[in-house]
Amino acid sequence: MKRALRIGLGMLVALAGLAGFGVRWGLQTLDQPAGMSGELVYRVPAHARFAQVAEELRAKGVIAHPRIWTLYARWRGQASQIKAGEYAIAADATPRTLLQQLIEGQVLLHSFTIVDGWQVRELLEALRRNPDIRNILPSRVPDLMSRLGLPAQHPEGQFLPETYKIPAGTTDVALLKLAHAALVNELKSAWAGRDPRLPLQSPLELLTLASIVEKETAQPAERAKIAGVYVQRLLSGMRLQADPTVIYGLGERYDGDIRSADLRTDGPYNTYTRAGLPPTPIALAGAAAIRATAHPEVSGALFFVASGLGDGSHVFTTNLKDHNEAVARYLQQLRRLAAKSSDNPP
Repeated sequence: MKRALRIGLGMLVALAGLAGFGVRWGLQTLDQPAGMSGELVYRVPAHARFAQVAEELRAKGVIAHPRIWTLYARWRGQASQIKAGEYAIAADATPRTLLQQLIEGQVLLHSFTIVDGWQVRELLEALRRNPDIRNILPSRVPDLMSRLGLPAQHPEGQFLPETYKIPAGTTDVALLKLAHAALVNELKSAWAGRDPRLPLQSPLELLTLASIVEKETAQPAERAKIAGVYVQRLLSGMRLQADPTVIYGLGERYDGDIRSADLRTDGPYNTYTRAGLPPTPIALAGAAAIRATAHPEVSGALFFVASGLGDGSHVFTTNLKDHNEAVARYLQQLRRLAAKSSDNPP
């Protein structure tokens, strides 16, 4: 009897030892990478069961022991906490670090860039083309701001050009709200720190002038100079005479050329026929254009024209005589380039 008892106790000790070894081995596997050759992108479906995810990751070579991983997640009470989404799984990820990634929702982020100078219609087209964005807005949105749950106003200029990091499946509405909030913050900061001599009455007027500056030059160093020209014109009681506002007013009728008739035809965006700013921004102004407009370089220059150097730069002048001479040089440069092009066809 005693001998049988000793044998039984010995077997229990051995089994306990084996169980302990098994537990230790199982825990060790949680800190061992599966040995993938590179990063893997994996999408956790909405409402997915943990065991299903574990098995799919086993098939992809990410998890070597899915049963142990599943038992560990259940023991921790985390199996039901994993977040749906797209994940970039590193080659050296371990089951333990991967579980943490899934429950924290550390999803893969994609870049979406709103380009400086875009119009809202171009932004909406880009959103519709992007495969990482889920479109819920209709193709035509006459009441865009209201659909975003924002105060009703003209949407032009109301979204900040910037590169946004978003998870796959982000809706167009969510991204537009994000871009509008970024614009509000940028504009609020610029307005609070603006040059007190600015002849502008509101943040919207600052944004409107910045949108014109944005469309006038691609040279960062010129933004404050061009803003200064328009501020000088406003201070002098002169009309802005900004071609980009006329182009915006033409809309789909614009074919690449502005004609004299276009400049003479009155309309809310024709700053040749109407004094002051147009009624709304004409494009999406970037942070740099907004800041340059808030702190313009007012040097007395009232005019500017393209330099003809092909780098997008301009010549700035303080009077009409010098401006006309600069225009003549620019046209002469264009004629030389046209002649050279005809002499050396491609």
